[in-house]
Amino acid sequence: MNRPLPSLGLLDRVLRILFPGVLFLLLNGCASVSYYGQLVSGQLQLLRAREPISSVIADPGRDQQLRARLTQSQKARTFASHHLHLPDNQSYRLYADIGRPFVVWNVFATPEFSLTPQNHCFPIAGCVAYRGYYSQSAARGEAALQRLQGMDVSIGGVEAYSTLGWFNDPIISSMMGWGDERLATLIFHELAHQRLYVKDDTEFNESFASFVEQEGTRQWRAFLGLAPEDGVQVQRREQFLELILDTRRQLEWLYALPLPADQMRHRKAATFERLRGDYRLLRDTQWAGDHRYDAWINAPMNNARLLPFGLYDERVQAFAVLFRQVGGDWVKFYAAAEKLGALPVEQRKAALEVLAKS
Repeated sequence: MNRPLPSLGLLDRVLRILFPGVLFLLLNGCASVSYYGQLVSGQLQLLRAREPISSVIADPGRDQQLRARLTQSQKARTFASHHLHLPDNQSYRLYADIGRPFVVWNVFATPEFSLTPQNHCFPIAGCVAYRGYYSQSAARGEAALQRLQGMDVSIGGVEAYSTLGWFNDPIISSMMGWGDERLATLIFHELAHQRLYVKDDTEFNESFASFVEQEGTRQWRAFLGLAPEDGVQVQRREQFLELILDTRRQLEWLYALPLPADQMRHRKAATFERLRGDYRLLRDTQWAGDHRYDAWINAPMNNARLLPFGLYDERVQAFAVLFRQVGGDWVKFYAAAEKLGALPVEQRKAALEVLAKS
C-alpha cells in the first residue's frame, strides 16, 4: 500500500525550518556558502512545485497531452513496485513543472592526464564524481574555473535525480521531452537509487541503476505485449559503448606511462582521433550510414566527456550476470547486490570484475 500523501504545504513549512540547519551542517567544511545555498534553494523550489499527478490527470483544464503522458507514467510507476520490487512510496506520483529543459547541470572534471574524476563529498549522498548546479550559467562558470586550473571539464544536463528517499521525488517536466518508454526507464533508474545506494561509489550506484533500468524496461515492454527492442539498434548502441570503453582503457594505459607532458598530450589527442576514425568506419561499413552518434563524436573531446560512460556502464554486465545467477528473482538480486555493496571498496570492485567475466 502507498503511504498517504502529507500536505505539501505542511511539508514545505517543515523544510523551511529544517533547511537552514541542514545548510549549517553542510557548510561545516571548506565548501562555499554560495554553492550549497543554490543546492538548498534549488531543492526547495522543486519541492514547492510538486502537485499530485492524480490532480493533474483529473483536471480537464490541463494540457491533454500532459495528462495522457502522466496517466501512462503511473502505469509504469505501479509496475516498478509490483513487478520490479522497487520502493512503493509517493515518489513519481507527483508532478513538478520547472520551466527548463534540465533540472540540474552536472560538471565533471578530471586532471589532464587521468580518468579519475574530481570527487565532491556530501553528508547524505557521500562522494560523487560531479558537482550539480540548478542553473546552467552557474555550471558554465564552475566549468570555466576548472579549465583555468588545467582540468578536463564536461557539462551534462540531467533530466531527473533521486533524493534517495529523503523526499518524495516528482516526475519533472524535464523528463517529459522523451516518449513514454523513456519516461518509464527514468522512473526505474531513479527508484533503483532509492532501493540501493552505496556511499562514495558512483560507479557502483550508476551501473546498478542502469542495469535495473535496462532489465526493467525489457520486462515492461513484455508486460505491455510489445516486441523486444529492435536488435539492430541494441547492437549498435552496444558497439558504440564498447568503442568508448575501449578508448578509456587505452587512455588509462597511456596515462600510466612516464612520458613528458607534450608527448602525452599528443598521444592523447591521437587516441581521441582514433576513436572518431573507428566510429566512422563502423558507421559507414556496418550501420548503413546511421548518424545518430555523430553529434557526440564530433564535439570537442576530453577525459571528462568519457566519465559518464565509465560510471554508468562499466559494471552493468556484472549486474546482468548477478541477475542471471539468482534466476531473475528481483528480491534475491537486490539482496545479492546489497551484499556486494557492503564489501570494502577494493573487494567490491574485484567481485564485480569476476562477475563481468563469468
